[in-house]
Amino acid sequence: MFNILVLPLLSLQAKMGFREGEGLGKYGQGRKDIVEASNQKGRRGFGLTLKGFDGELNIDWQDEPEVGTSCFETLFCCCAQDLPSRNDVHCCLVQLSVFDELDGEEMRRARTRSNPYEMIRGVFFLNRAAMKMANMDHVFDYMFTNPKDFHGRPLIKERDAELLYFADVCAGPGGFSEYVLWRRKWHAKGFGMTLKGPNDFKLEDFYSASSELFEPYYGEGGIDGDGDITRPENITAFRNFVLDNTDHKGVHFLMADGGFSVEGQENLQEILSKQLMLCQFLTALSIVRTGGHFVCKTFDLFTPFSVGLIYLLYCCFERVCIFKPVTSRPANSERYVICKGLKLGIDDVRDYLFTVNIRLNQLRNSDVDVNLVVPLNVIKGDQDFYDYIVQSNENHCKVQIKALAKIRAFVQDTTLMEPRQAEIRKECLQLWGIPDQARVAPSSSDPKSKFFELIQGMDIDTFSYKPTPLNSSTLEKIRQVLDYRCMVSGSEQKFLLGLGKSQIYTWDGRQSDRWTKLDLKTELPRDTLLSVEIVHELKGEGKAQRKISAIHILDVLVLNGSDVRKQHFNQRIQLAEKFVKAVSKPSRPDMNPIRVKEVYRLEEIEKIFLRLEMKIIKSSRGIPRLSYTGRDDRHFVPTGLYIVRTVNDPWTMAYSKNSKKKFFFNKITKNTTYNLPSESIAPFHVCHYSRLFWEWGEGVKVHDSQKRQDPEKLSKEDVLSFIQGCRAG
Repeated sequence: MFNILVLPLLSLQAKMGFREGEGLGKYGQGRKDIVEASNQKGRRGFGLTLKGFDGELNIDWQDEPEVGTSCFETLFCCCAQDLPSRNDVHCCLVQLSVFDELDGEEMRRARTRSNPYEMIRGVFFLNRAAMKMANMDHVFDYMFTNPKDFHGRPLIKERDAELLYFADVCAGPGGFSEYVLWRRKWHAKGFGMTLKGPNDFKLEDFYSASSELFEPYYGEGGIDGDGDITRPENITAFRNFVLDNTDHKGVHFLMADGGFSVEGQENLQEILSKQLMLCQFLTALSIVRTGGHFVCKTFDLFTPFSVGLIYLLYCCFERVCIFKPVTSRPANSERYVICKGLKLGIDDVRDYLFTVNIRLNQLRNSDVDVNLVVPLNVIKGDQDFYDYIVQSNENHCKVQIKALAKIRAFVQDTTLMEPRQAEIRKECLQLWGIPDQARVAPSSSDPKSKFFELIQGMDIDTFSYKPTPLNSSTLEKIRQVLDYRCMVSGSEQKFLLGLGKSQIYTWDGRQSDRWTKLDLKTELPRDTLLSVEIVHELKGEGKAQRKISAIHILDVLVLNGSDVRKQHFNQRIQLAEKFVKAVSKPSRPDMNPIRVKEVYRLEEIEKIFLRLEMKIIKSSRGIPRLSYTGRDDRHFVPTGLYIVRTVNDPWTMAYSKNSKKKFFFNKITKNTTYNLPSESIAPFHVCHYSRLFWEWGEGVKVHDSQKRQDPEKLSKEDVLSFIQGCRAG
């Protein structure tokens, strides 16, 4: 049967010139050998051989992945790490080299299938970097997003006035910052510098956090700079900007995640990245406050230059650790240096690194290089440090070798899968406190719907209440002087609703009126509801006088989703001050400013009159107008004075002459206490509808140079006399 089928075929081939033992084709170029069945598993064709992947490796890569975290105390050795054995380095490089000729897509598929932590990805953040930060933050007891003092007490509390300041350098598109802002919301303020271009910060992609709380600054030139951290002038400019906006204290922590493509030169990544690593370390020593922290991505730490840089961090911080989070792919050389507690007196180290960076720039495109920043005998002389470096590098090499061997096996057998990826993802997210949610862009909503969502059933009529005019017949309402605070008004009160970025709307409180788009250049985080005035501020006098429209906050209801209406008025104002610091953009003079009204105790109303003066306004035709000068030397034409009751009935405040202290008195129960009773706190709606307004219109004399006084209206002397009489009584 075989001959019957084959002989005609051989005859036909012979007629076409085929000779036994030669290949097919016009020139005999076809295959001569029999096609062998593939020894590889999976859906590959017969005869396919992957170069370098034949044979077996004597490496056990089948360890069970761990979800738990390493011990905080163990990780924070009082030193650093590196210098592995030659055998480990050689084995690692050999493992890497077999992938050089492998198709990139096949490599990625094998890497994805083999990594037990691969499915964690970015969750609802913009990239994987956010989850690396979440991983490290948890492992190190949330020392970044919830720093503590030496007694374990939080340094930053949400009710306190201070923000959590952080910086993010070489970290576009900004995954680290998105995680921090998601965790701390408007109680944090971030500063960022990264290289301008395709890898710039992508703030519009911060779906889970408010990017309005983050301010990019690109070094020399500010927002118009290039963000190149290797330029000394950029580091200096960024340092000055950060210090100017953190009360010259610096940030609580700095994150650095610099890297660039080294395709085809992966084994030289450490050397190619040396200046980048130095500049990130230098920036940390320039802007982190004493006691603050630092985390920075590094790669291999084999060269004396790299180890010397780690040694300098070891000298400048209380504790230093080299750590590879499970969210970092195990087969790469990426790891992070984590530093806790910046010491005092590190200026010499900072200045030295600044000088080294200048030298590196001078030596570019030359055959000369800087190969040492710390003498080798100094490094080796510190036995604890040296041993830690060696042990750390050996451990990282072993992990990398095992991961590479595993990828190799998954390349050879395309049916292999890591079975616990979904389970590990779930366990990790739960451990790190990250909700298992999909990444979804924030939905847009109309201002009216968002307003009703934020006020949660509050009586809508409250917003339409106008303040009670202060006159001779209503003056008696403020007899309990200690119950009141006052603020200078510059225009009509409005409500401001922030839906994110420049989506800001105003409403005057009347149900018949609609929310209208704010025609100012400013940004607010979404889910923000404020009581404000839009005030025309002035600076200077005469022809050089400049006018700018500013938002003045009178009170706050909801801040970036946090409902603060039930808190004390003083606390709400303090939170408003904190909020304004978080959203302000000092690098953007083109934006309309947001400020909080200066609040005075009613018994100290004289301080307000000291800030009043007559000034020439451009539109006043040379006639001096009454002006109120604020804290930053900007002034505006005042329209009157808001007087706000901050104590809820039946409570009132009084002064004890015996103890020389203020106390609270309940007019019904007659109870007294020096401590603030929670039921005495006037929530927003009480403060709003019980307001009084003393209008400073025509015929009201509040400044000595004003001549006319309407006897039917209250003057400064009338109000001061009444308040002094109340205090004396």
